[in-house]
Amino acid sequence: MSFFAPHRTVPRGALPAVAIALGILVARPGLAQELTTPEAFFGHQIGADYELPDYGDFTRYWETLAAESPRMTLQSIGTTAEGRDQLMAIVTSPENHANLDEYREISARLALARGVSEDEARALARRGKAIVWIDGGLHATEVLGAQQLMETLWQFVSGTDDETMRILDDVIILFVHANPDGMDLVSNWYTRIEEKTERSTRGIPVLYQKYVGHDNNRDFYSSFQAESENMNRQMYRTWYPQIVYNHHQTGPTGTVLFAPPFRDPFNYNIDPMVITGIDLVGSAMHSRFTEEGKPGATRRRGANYSTWWNGGLRTTPYFKNMIGLLTETIGNPTPMEIPLILERVLPNDNLPAPIEPQPWHFRQSVDYSVTANKAVLDVASRYRETFLYRIWRMGMNSIERGSEDSWTIHPRRVDWLRQEMRAGAGETDFARNVGGFGGSRGTRADYEKLFDPDLRDPRGYILPSDQADFPTATKFVNALLENGVIVERATSDFTAGGEQYPEGSYVVRAAQAFRPHVLDMFEPQDHPDDFLYPGASPTPPYDNAGWTLAIQMGVEFDRILEGFDGPFEEITDWNANPMPGVVADADGADGFLFSHEANDAFTAINRLQASGHEVYWLTAALREGGRTHPAGTFYVKNRRGTGDAVAELAAELGISFRGLANDPDVDALRLRAPRIALWDTYGGSMPSGWIRWILEQYGFTEYELVFPQRLNAGGLSDDYDVIIFPQGAIGSQFEEVFAGVPDSVRQAMMRQFGFGAPDPETIPEEYRDRLGRVTPATTMPALVEFLEDGGSIVTIGGSTSLGQGLGLPLEDHLVKDGQPLGRDEYYVPGSILEVTVDNSRLVTTGVPSTLPVSFNNSPVFSVTALAAGDNGANGVTPLAWFDTDQPLISGWAWGQEYLQGGVTMAEAEVGDGHLYLFGPLITRRAQPHGTFKLLFNAIALSTAEPERP
Repeated sequence: MSFFAPHRTVPRGALPAVAIALGILVARPGLAQELTTPEAFFGHQIGADYELPDYGDFTRYWETLAAESPRMTLQSIGTTAEGRDQLMAIVTSPENHANLDEYREISARLALARGVSEDEARALARRGKAIVWIDGGLHATEVLGAQQLMETLWQFVSGTDDETMRILDDVIILFVHANPDGMDLVSNWYTRIEEKTERSTRGIPVLYQKYVGHDNNRDFYSSFQAESENMNRQMYRTWYPQIVYNHHQTGPTGTVLFAPPFRDPFNYNIDPMVITGIDLVGSAMHSRFTEEGKPGATRRRGANYSTWWNGGLRTTPYFKNMIGLLTETIGNPTPMEIPLILERVLPNDNLPAPIEPQPWHFRQSVDYSVTANKAVLDVASRYRETFLYRIWRMGMNSIERGSEDSWTIHPRRVDWLRQEMRAGAGETDFARNVGGFGGSRGTRADYEKLFDPDLRDPRGYILPSDQADFPTATKFVNALLENGVIVERATSDFTAGGEQYPEGSYVVRAAQAFRPHVLDMFEPQDHPDDFLYPGASPTPPYDNAGWTLAIQMGVEFDRILEGFDGPFEEITDWNANPMPGVVADADGADGFLFSHEANDAFTAINRLQASGHEVYWLTAALREGGRTHPAGTFYVKNRRGTGDAVAELAAELGISFRGLANDPDVDALRLRAPRIALWDTYGGSMPSGWIRWILEQYGFTEYELVFPQRLNAGGLSDDYDVIIFPQGAIGSQFEEVFAGVPDSVRQAMMRQFGFGAPDPETIPEEYRDRLGRVTPATTMPALVEFLEDGGSIVTIGGSTSLGQGLGLPLEDHLVKDGQPLGRDEYYVPGSILEVTVDNSRLVTTGVPSTLPVSFNNSPVFSVTALAAGDNGANGVTPLAWFDTDQPLISGWAWGQEYLQGGVTMAEAEVGDGHLYLFGPLITRRAQPHGTFKLLFNAIALSTAEPERP
């Protein structure tokens, strides 16, 4: 991008000429040598108005300090999506630096707990040092994060006061930049304007993480992005910090920042000592703010942050017995105002010390952040031994619970018991025991009903190696490994829980320190009904309500309720490789068959096509040699190099191939590499970015990002075979607000309120063709033309509104008495639901008849004059629907009974083309691998033509 400064590095210790000219080397008492101040290096203090150093500046300053200070070492923890080194600075006393390996080993032994007795744990805690992780810059437009990192590090490598020296003796601080690419992008965008008072971080043309932007903080249990992987390796495989502090910058209006404690609910899998530890550290933070006369810190219900959700940089540590902290702080290098919010004038438990309305400068936010960091480090120092011991205690709790019969009490079990007690006592007698401070009273016998032996927690999970899509099971296992979970692999066949399992199966035992994470990845989440008061609308969760990764990925696994053992070896590598596939009957084969059931079958197809091989999709079952290969099986003709290609694919991907002596004599479709158009927008779309990442992972290389101006220009079939519209591409939450407003006025209003693209005159010319939006008047004619010419369109989530825009017989299913259901009646935030699938259709080939889907208040249709499961009316055919009033698998579904009978996926013929309507979020955050095949099938079918091999 032409306006970005190129990424630069200099040798460690090399000092820019301008810095030398400023005479920046200053002596500090008690330090081994002189240190370079921020003012001398940058020419201004950190947090100065209208100044924003980029990552190159950041890197060179840290390299300079690392060369000068015996308190600091600097290392790259890996490269980013764009190839920059992601830096971590280790700051502690010189004496501790001499023994870092020992302290790291102590931290690891205590965190993993296995083989460590209580006496050993206490001895290790006395010897060890507290490990505290402090990061910044994850969300790059929240520019405070990187600045507070530089200022805090500077103060700890240069300070000589008693508190600093004590902290350096007791604590090892890991300062981590969470998004180097984003810092360069945002800083260079901000400083491109010469007139400083006109600078703004708004209007950046692309996502500030190459693929996923803001969703980089939604990736930590799946660990798909480079930066997440780098940080997970440090947190869960190297350092095992007791405290993880994740800085953000969206302070609640009328305050300076939010800091823990958090609001309810908290996830019942988390050890309670995590929650009380958060309370301890959070109280230290708020106490220090008030002590230093820094008002405006809110907590608990002062914002929406809870400890329910897994997946974020500060939340995933909870499931590893670590104290995860989040602050959201105001501030920008362009000065701002703290407004008057009357509801935040009086002190209360959520806001003990309100702040007056006033002008606000960036340096003040930096100072608040440093105070927060020092509060955390101070309490880590004072309770060093306690934190070290307690992480062992929590890990040992998990090992003990996983080694014996145990039960997890969750909301639906409590609701069930309440109904049992009501039925047993009679409604009147039960009512007498409800209310006041006693709640619903019962007896010990009532309580013991919760502990049904069939509902106890598993001792472990087995992922059989003979499941249809074992390569995807391996991807799931790698997400566990990258989160520090101990996974084993069977070296031979074995028996567990009365079942036989083949060699190569994966085994995940519950008796391990990270058991909370294990349960959270395998077991459904049961989000409590959360209402501020009786009769209120549901309180939205901070993020997803349910996310069980094994279910999202379509992994087959068994829960083993009894203790078990077998011929298992621990996987010690960072990643597991899939079991190599088999190439059978290769000699003299005319071609090779391979299954449709594995997602990586499409990786194989894409690589084979890229090498010039012919691939077919069999549309009828094939019987040969006593075997039946179902419709949907793929076939590649044997040409020069095909045998070597399939052997290589089998070894790498775990896909098996079977040779055929003669080409199959059944109906088939010839597949050709499709030309893919993926919608995107100015500023970047996260759902589009995730799809881009998915396409690249599975070898769909012939894709192009298309923006509204290109779509509106028409002639789409000249360049593309399939167009993908992800969630957010079509339709907008602002459409009703701006209904009837001229487009030019609408754009101005949206810019005023911080939405939408900037004025074209304010952005580089190379990005102006990305402006615009999909509209009925300007875009619909081009899309109709594309469909009528035989093109395929895939719509996901809210973009399925295209179907109604085309006049198809689709109506909103979620209505009552002709009106949309209100949130007090129906609300399904990010959860996993089960739908019934008509898998006889080409686009649903390889998909099971009941399918878990990622659902976030997603569209549900009533198809006019058409019952679910019928073959079609007016060109529309349902593909999936809800055939139960209880479709919830994992999460929260208030009013889920309204879903019954609703269609959630459909396809339509428009002219010679196909329109696919996928209401669920089939690609959300690249996690629901179980629904990827719907997208892959639709892409492959866009160029498929009837032709026998």
